[in-house]
Amino acid sequence: MRVDLHCHSTASDGTDTPAELVRNAAAAGLDVVALTDHDTTRGYGEAIAALPAGLTLVTGAELSCRIDGVSMHLLAYLFDPEEPELLAERELVRDDRVPRARGMVARLQELGVPVTWEQVARIAGDGSVGRPHVATALVELGVVASVDDAFTGDWLADGGRAYVPKHETDPFEAIRLVKGAGGVTVFAHPGASKRGRTVPESAIAEMAAAGLDGIEVDHMDHDEDTRVRLRGLAADLGLLVTGSSDYHGSRKTVALGEYTTDPEVYGEITRRATGAFPVPGTGGI
Repeated sequence: MRVDLHCHSTASDGTDTPAELVRNAAAAGLDVVALTDHDTTRGYGEAIAALPAGLTLVTGAELSCRIDGVSMHLLAYLFDPEEPELLAERELVRDDRVPRARGMVARLQELGVPVTWEQVARIAGDGSVGRPHVATALVELGVVASVDDAFTGDWLADGGRAYVPKHETDPFEAIRLVKGAGGVTVFAHPGASKRGRTVPESAIAEMAAAGLDGIEVDHMDHDEDTRVRLRGLAADLGLLVTGSSDYHGSRKTVALGEYTTDPEVYGEITRRATGAFPVPGTGGI
């Protein structure tokens, strides 16, 4: 069984529609794929309607959080998407994305970059606008060679020249909200140091004590030494270990299923969840 528990669609900052994502996941030989768009569940309906036979969909989201000034992402799986408290928090984060993106455009213009809000809005389409859309605009303009190259101190990385903060949830509150909605929580790419400052292990231990279920270890932004360290940390803290592609379509080079989660860990995630159930494919449309 091949399980990929971290993928994005055009509902946030991926380039595949939710329908294309599940079809491509089936074509890539996956048995289970998770839809984890940033702070939104808007892609669920389209993905479920198109779900091919033989592929199971795990519904989820990647929640924007911040602790002690460090930005982090929390993967939430199989929660009730209509639970009022968690829904209200997701909407608060999502609603702050547009003014934040406009602010980054303004800062880039001050730096002499001829980017426009209209360009960024076109790239984002119907998705929840975010830094990857601004980064794509920089690629289109020839300012940087790739989206990853935009996430530096010169441009959009945390604290970078064009960086603008947004509302982000305290991770302890996010864990509480997801648990209250029947979901399971996994800290996404905790060792991705090239993105900026990382959360210290002491804080991860505190999150584990507060109910964090797991950490994402096998990820394109973790080198082998980081993976070994994180596996040891997970063992010490009694956390589940996941692996995922963090697929964004053509916006990143990683392929669907390039990193996967052990089927036994996937099974444990489904056993812990009470807010929703994995959706088996019946052929799609």
